[in-house]
Amino acid sequence: MLGDRELSSLRPITVTEWVAAMRTEGLSASRIRQAYRVLSQIMASAVDNDLISQTPCRGVRLPRMPQTEPHIVTPLEASRIVRSAEKPHDLLIALLAFVGLRVGEAFALRRSDVDVVGGLLLVDENLAEANGALVFDTPKSHQKRLLRLAPSLAQRLGVYLEELPGGEDALLFTTTAGKPLRYNQWRKAYFNPAVSAAGLTDVTPHDLRASHGTWVADRYGVMTAAHRLGHSNASVTTRYYARPVAGRDDQVAQASDAWFSGHDDAHGARRGHDDDGDGSAGVPARV
Repeated sequence: MLGDRELSSLRPITVTEWVAAMRTEGLSASRIRQAYRVLSQIMASAVDNDLISQTPCRGVRLPRMPQTEPHIVTPLEASRIVRSAEKPHDLLIALLAFVGLRVGEAFALRRSDVDVVGGLLLVDENLAEANGALVFDTPKSHQKRLLRLAPSLAQRLGVYLEELPGGEDALLFTTTAGKPLRYNQWRKAYFNPAVSAAGLTDVTPHDLRASHGTWVADRYGVMTAAHRLGHSNASVTTRYYARPVAGRDDQVAQASDAWFSGHDDAHGARRGHDDDGDGSAGVPARV
């Protein structure tokens, strides 16, 4: 609809009609918003290069994302999914669950993004699919970030990189033909079978990211979780990702009883905070 139009002819009403046409075609809210985001970035670049005076992507109402509660899994359940997945997709799934990456960010990772010795991962690119076309751009909200990896995960990535063909720009994860991954195909071929093999149901790749946010927020606070997930505003983290962990309210009540009696229960609160792991934010020793 827009491919043969001149840039200067595009108006907000044109973009509004384009969005409406996608809704009529039955595209999901997520796909429509992705397509709009790509168009918006193209138009912003055109403005920056003086091709047009202003972007037509303004005042356009986009369909709302369905407000469904994420399925929060435990660290052990996530680890089972990882162990059940085909190689090297087990590493990709581990990056979703134990680093908190978006699927598009994991699909866009390159060899140069991994610092095995330092145990760091640079997240500076995202692979999005819009109207059937794959587009590499910056992460959502342009939140590039440098994240610390679990030592065991960094070690396994290092072993994998030693066998990975190509140079510094080589994608970490591709199809068997060496092409960039597409979400629906990857989920059907690799993710869903791993979930089933782990004895779980109704778990999506996004649920693993939401679970990571929940584990980190519970142990280290919402601001740390927001950084891990790449959110510029921590309210996004609490609204869509981090969820209360079962049993925490009971622990707060027990601590409050001590406070009410005039005692400092900091030690007891610490015990309750750490009683489901080894202090590593839910990351198992080996994934």
